[in-house]
Amino acid sequence: MEKAVVLLSGGLDSCTCMAVAKSKGYEVYPISFNYHQRHIIELEGARKIAAYFKVPRHLIIETNMDAIGGSALTDSHIDVPEGDVNRKDVPPTYVPARNMIFLSYAMAYAETLGASHVYIGVNSVDYSGYPDCRPEFIQRFQALADFATTATAVQGKKITIETPLQYLSKGEIVKLGVKLGAPYQFTHSCYKGGEKACGVCDSCKLRLQGFAEAGVKDPIAYETGND
Repeated sequence: MEKAVVLLSGGLDSCTCMAVAKSKGYEVYPISFNYHQRHIIELEGARKIAAYFKVPRHLIIETNMDAIGGSALTDSHIDVPEGDVNRKDVPPTYVPARNMIFLSYAMAYAETLGASHVYIGVNSVDYSGYPDCRPEFIQRFQALADFATTATAVQGKKITIETPLQYLSKGEIVKLGVKLGAPYQFTHSCYKGGEKACGVCDSCKLRLQGFAEAGVKDPIAYETGND
């Protein structure tokens, strides 16, 4: 059975990626990160999702990106913005170089496992304003990865970065996940990190918009209600 590493944050998109990878018949190995994020509660969701899919191993890496700062998700002095799902600028919730760092860890893990695929839930349709969610970034990282490891540069193997959600709307992502049986009841998308999702941050609003477009009830609880 071929192996796939899946970047699993505990959010809706990464949960959908897990379901997609499983549907392809891969043995999935999720990798999650405690980067001292404000919404570290998302790791509880990641653990539940990994258990739901009965994975052989769920790797959690600790890296203190709060030491770098520069993001509302790692610096408590920067407020999480509320409610602009149509923003075109880079929001303060952008974490500098996060996907580049996480994909580097995932490539290293894939090499040690002998995995041929790395799944990441980046999306460029319901655009969050993050530069490391664009297809141009993935294409260039793939080109670098082809020369970055013994497996790819010396042994001639291919570790392909898979982005199944890249061109899907949030509503289409929800529909895909529901079709594949993704356990959305365990996911956590809110940037504020409370027991209940706030319902007003950018991430919550994008998520609620997606479930509304899909015509599906969001199974998680919100401070503001989601009826």
